Amino acid sequence: MTTPPDSKLQTHLNSCVRCGLCADSCMYYKAYKEAKYIPAAKVKIVTAAYRRFPKKKISEKMLREMVDLLFGSCTMCGRCVKHCSIGVDIPYLVRKGREIVAAMDKVPSSLQATVDAALRSGNNMAIPADEFRDTIQWMEEELQDEVNDPAACIPLDQPQKNIHYTLNPREPKFFPLSITAMAKIFYAARERWTLSSKFYDVTNYGLFSGDNSAARQIAGNLYDETHRLQADRLVLGECGHGTRASRWEGPNWLQTACDFEVLSAVELMGEYIRQGRIRLDKTLNQKIYTLHDPCNLVRNGGLCNELRFVVQNAVVHLVEMTPHGVDNFCCGGGGGNLAMSEYNERRLKTGAIKAEQIRQTGAKVVITPCHNCVDQLIQLNHTYKLGVEIKTVAEIVADALILT
Repeated sequence: MTTPPDSKLQTHLNSCVRCGLCADSCMYYKAYKEAKYIPAAKVKIVTAAYRRFPKKKISEKMLREMVDLLFGSCTMCGRCVKHCSIGVDIPYLVRKGREIVAAMDKVPSSLQATVDAALRSGNNMAIPADEFRDTIQWMEEELQDEVNDPAACIPLDQPQKNIHYTLNPREPKFFPLSITAMAKIFYAARERWTLSSKFYDVTNYGLFSGDNSAARQIAGNLYDETHRLQADRLVLGECGHGTRASRWEGPNWLQTACDFEVLSAVELMGEYIRQGRIRLDKTLNQKIYTLHDPCNLVRNGGLCNELRFVVQNAVVHLVEMTPHGVDNFCCGGGGGNLAMSEYNERRLKTGAIKAEQIRQTGAKVVITPCHNCVDQLIQLNHTYKLGVEIKTVAEIVADALILT
């Protein structure tokens, strides 16, 4: 791989003045208080690597430092950008550094395995098609029991529907009830929708690995499958980076605009509420709730207000974290960190900030529209003994549904 001239890259590399104002914005620096974790230090090593690569060799020592800082010490959450006096896009620079690491085949093996699984099987957990179909059939039976209607269904591979819906593979593998929750919402809205049995994976770990060819292929799978199914809309399940990868980065990787509508499940639920296609009784959710903002949906995706519109229509008592919204702290699971077992200890230590945010709200339930965040929050709940439930937005909306 060669790195072509990139005016945006050079502008941001040359703009950082190493003032250090970004330090306290970063959970890694706040957790460890070591200078190497300051976001500007990550800019510095990317600058050094960019000026060498590919004409000059990058030493093994420098490469190890790049992997540790750019993969193991950054979730690309973007909070540092909000606190930079000149707006240097540090997550963009970190990913450019990851591209160099990927070109040298030095992506952490656990993260690379996740990418390879998606390329090989169509989903990042390599779930066999028969196992997936069996899970969906089981969840369909659960749905029929819940809504007391034997005609309720979770359709698979049905063409010419309004919606091609996608899932995080962790749902059929570990959280199948979240599939039933969204199916219940579709049932209440009388939606025409379908899942694909082959390309249903909303995630794209090529975004995190720095491998643009892999990211392009994974994004293309959903693009092509939406065409094959002749769906009008591609609705992205509750996954922050998956939404970013398909909706905003995908057209860049594919070099073509989508000729169908792409939106997140959060936006779709908001649409249903506004149009009266679903009715909610928030008094059915009486516990104290708080809301975790996924970085790629809120800070980097602009869904702060829409997320709160949906949640506030579904629960009575919402207590916000401090800070929240675009200034909220990352949970620590982003940037591929949840997939990189070699950084587990560091990931959980930096997550102490999020754990304390949750504890201070006094909430009994944490809502988040991202399954990566769900997994990280479950681990933080266990590690820091928070005693809370973790739920997706679809789950709390389904709990508040009035079925008529």
